[in-house]
Amino acid sequence: MEINNLSGLQGLGNVNKTANQANLNQGPSFQDMLKDAMHDVNNQQVQAYDAMQNIATGRVENLQKAIQQIEEADLSLKLALETKNKAISAYKQVMQMQV
Repeated sequence: MEINNLSGLQGLGNVNKTANQANLNQGPSFQDMLKDAMHDVNNQQVQAYDAMQNIATGRVENLQKAIQQIEEADLSLKLALETKNKAISAYKQVMQMQV
């Protein structure tokens, strides 16, 4: 039984190029999603800092809301750090794979 090489097929390269272009046009890139997520975490940290400053100076109107902002910022930062740690761990595992 003889198996023919598939690389000799004409048009196969065009199919792959078309599929890659279709994937690129479907939404934001991974880089953009990471930038947006980091921007959101930063905004939450800034709001939490402002809430802490308002609590310390006595300018807070709703203490429960201020504490909630601080806790949400803390949780979002912890999530971002854990996500970074998992990504680095996955990268290290991939780099240790033998080819």
